Amino acid sequence: MKTLLLARHAKSDWGLHGLADHDRPLNGRGRRDAPAMAARLLDEGIAVQCIVSSTAVRARSTADEYAAVFAIPVIEEDALYAASARTILEVASALPDDIDVAMLVGHNPGMTDAVAELTGAFVEFPTCAVAECAVDVGSWPELIEGSGRMLRLRTPGNA
Repeated sequence: MKTLLLARHAKSDWGLHGLADHDRPLNGRGRRDAPAMAARLLDEGIAVQCIVSSTAVRARSTADEYAAVFAIPVIEEDALYAASARTILEVASALPDDIDVAMLVGHNPGMTDAVAELTGAFVEFPTCAVAECAVDVGSWPELIEGSGRMLRLRTPGNA
């Protein structure tokens, strides 16, 4: 059994005109929500062993907050930027087998779609939400559509 945490980046700043989408930073709420969500996961006993993030500034900044709390590095993955559900699950299926609890940090609508494809659950996925999915596989490459079940969706507002 593996645990896959699918995380949407925290709230980003739309106020910087002319900035490329990839380069948008977190706004004030995002800078507050990301470390709070990371601390919450730790307090709830979630032991993240690996964090893979989209290269977008807002996703990487969110991932860095999780990495600081769990004292692990962030692996950047270009494919997670604007990724489809299929791509997100392909990234998950390439994780090392010695990892039991992994987090992917990315964007919507891909994260919402990945949760649905993996677990059959259709959820609202606001910024900084984290879907905790149990995946009934012994090895990440065995991960396929329907092989997971939703354990919990954490959002900044449902503490």
